[in-house]
Amino acid sequence: MRSLLIGICLLWAGQTMAETCATDRITLRGDWGLAAFSVEIADTPQKRALGLMHREQMARRAGMLFIYETPRIASFWMKNTLIPLDMLFADKAGRITRVHHQAIPGDLTQIDGGTQVYAVLEINGGLAKSYGVTVGSVMRHPAFTDGPAAWPC
Repeated sequence: MRSLLIGICLLWAGQTMAETCATDRITLRGDWGLAAFSVEIADTPQKRALGLMHREQMARRAGMLFIYETPRIASFWMKNTLIPLDMLFADKAGRITRVHHQAIPGDLTQIDGGTQVYAVLEINGGLAKSYGVTVGSVMRHPAFTDGPAAWPC
């Protein structure tokens, strides 16, 4: 009976790990704990240009993950964006290098993400602060498997 229970626990743990590394899901980790989000992927110039524009709402545990082919200088603005957003800028390893809190809907001011941006996670404004997400927190997603990931899948 004990062997069966251990086997079930190992199977469940394996399924949980597999679920956390799906392309439509991202998990964040830091000294503050864990947070997971369902994400849409913006990995083409057209999808990145549209982003979350024209949306009147977004589910609390949802977001958009912008992925670039290579690390680059990245900046965002809120043109045609109707909801406040937090922007989490990450390097190729999935390490958060900048956090921009509460981007203002419709604002055309450039939001600087830095020079080695590989991915940007946009979530509802206020959530990064609510969870305690800070620079140095890490992202877990299949996008961070090409190279030394800070939190590999």
